[in-house]
Amino acid sequence: MVVVKKMPGDSDDSLIRKFSRKVLTEGIMQEAKRREFYLKPSLARKQKKEDARRAKQRGYGQY
Repeated sequence: MVVVKKMPGDSDDSLIRKFSRKVLTEGIMQEAKRREFYLKPSLARKQKKEDARRAKQRGYGQY
């Protein structure tokens, strides 16, 4: 759950920017898009394998 508290001197626009940044960094929108439709377990495994391959190519692989 994302919580943004208003500090003295914060405008409404700055609160919206802080909220948007937090939602983006926590991956809430990506998670919502991923859960939008049911993904069969076989396709989920295939997707996970493909994501791992892409991460490895970029150099973000697990150690």
